[in-house]
Amino acid sequence: MGFLLTMMEFLAALILIVLFGLVSVIVFEAYRRGLNNAHVEAPAIFEDPKSLKQVPCPCIFDPAEKYLSLIIPAFNEEHRLPGALDETMNYLQQRAAKDKSFSYEVVIVDDGSRDGTKRVAFDFVKKYGVDNVRAILLGRNHGKGEAIRKGMLHSRGELLLMLDADGATKVTDLEKLENQINAVAKKYYHRGDAAASDTTFRISDIPIVAFGSRAHLEEKALATRKWYRNFLMKGFHLVVLLTSGPGIRDTQCGFKMFTRSAARKLFTNIRLKRWCFDVEIVFLCKWFAIPMLEISVNWSEIPGSKVNPLSIPNMLWELALMSIGYRTRMWKINS
Repeated sequence: MGFLLTMMEFLAALILIVLFGLVSVIVFEAYRRGLNNAHVEAPAIFEDPKSLKQVPCPCIFDPAEKYLSLIIPAFNEEHRLPGALDETMNYLQQRAAKDKSFSYEVVIVDDGSRDGTKRVAFDFVKKYGVDNVRAILLGRNHGKGEAIRKGMLHSRGELLLMLDADGATKVTDLEKLENQINAVAKKYYHRGDAAASDTTFRISDIPIVAFGSRAHLEEKALATRKWYRNFLMKGFHLVVLLTSGPGIRDTQCGFKMFTRSAARKLFTNIRLKRWCFDVEIVFLCKWFAIPMLEISVNWSEIPGSKVNPLSIPNMLWELALMSIGYRTRMWKINS
């Protein structure tokens, strides 16, 4: 009996030591990441494929020069990227031909790819011109969140759309997000100044975020996915709810649109670099009281997803860092 009590005491002490060590590591890493939003790592480089010279990227604090920027993060996407870019450019060119006031840019952010992604990106830059397609090189892999952050901070649009390189969501669905943002922005604009005219209205000046959502497809997905994937998904959604609160059912869809002022507030504060930056966006939107719209989009499963079971521990790790960072005020929010 005495031996059993000794073993239980030993196990209890061991568990406490492990928990203390884990909490200490999380706190230390959260503190270390406190300056991640200062933009001191991986300076964005824009390379002109004709002259091969590196030139400074535009800044989110500059006035908008385009109506729409599309930011595409790419890591080892030489096979999926061409099809998505072809579809995107066809849509943008057709729209520009119909509406002469419509201007756009596509910003491809190569997140340290080890395959031919850079070559594919530069092929499109050469084909469509450096004013319409640009490639930013991060040098080494930092994560999807960091790639999107760099693209957002160096885009020229009044509206900024992030979309995945696999083309899982139809690019034409951006009009759903755009129309909703315009409707809400005009409502807020006229509420602030009832005498204001539409001629002074600029969509870029009103912070709004539209989240593309696959929540309407959840019932069908639950019926077709393996039980353990559904279990992991439900568990992750619960953790997200506890971390950032309610409001957005599908935080992880890679199809989101931001006004320029919203992107300026959010992406100068983002710390998470990989999968859970979407959850941080929701948290920061609530902090800044930025209106959030969730809009159903068409979505299809594309082979070659980078998400795997090992991504779950990484997501939980980032959510723990975010929770500690903001709750302890180690992560300062710049307004």
